[in-house]
Amino acid sequence: MTPMVDLAFLLVTFFMLTSKFAPQEDVVVDTPASISEIRLPESHVMVISIDKDKRVFFGLDDAKVKEDLLTSVGAKYSVGFTAEQAKKFTGLASFGVPVQQLPSLLTLSTEERQKASQPGIPIDSVNNQLIEWVTAAQRAEYKAFGKPAYIAIRGDGSADVPTVKRVIKILQDKDINRFNLITDLEGKPVAGN
Repeated sequence: MTPMVDLAFLLVTFFMLTSKFAPQEDVVVDTPASISEIRLPESHVMVISIDKDKRVFFGLDDAKVKEDLLTSVGAKYSVGFTAEQAKKFTGLASFGVPVQQLPSLLTLSTEERQKASQPGIPIDSVNNQLIEWVTAAQRAEYKAFGKPAYIAIRGDGSADVPTVKRVIKILQDKDINRFNLITDLEGKPVAGN
């Protein structure tokens, strides 16, 4: 019995030391169910989230390229970031503000940022900042890893369909035709009798 208890504690310790906790998301998205069993890769994933209020959020899991991404997009819109803001940006799971408002969002504490209202990244035809984030992230990923990131769209089950279509069209207009839609696994269909 003693070796089994030792083994149990070793396993618990192992999992505690090797597990990686998911960062707190800034937007709650209740994804619709599907029966697809295709899994999203563990790393190099760019997530575009669309909530039920038509807001669009952007997230990238590679902290290594986030600083380069922030500098690139900031330069395009003439927005500067301090070293502390850049460090905070590498820890963000996602964000949903225009790039001009990003420095003020990054100065907030984690608790204040979670309470702050984020209007979403602009996706209109005059001010389409989403595609700038996506293309800059693809360039940064390619530069760092030699391949672009996987793109995943995570839409809320009650999201506005035209908003989801608009995001897909934005990607397709830049010849980005390969992306995944994130859903919850409902269950495997049972073969009929």
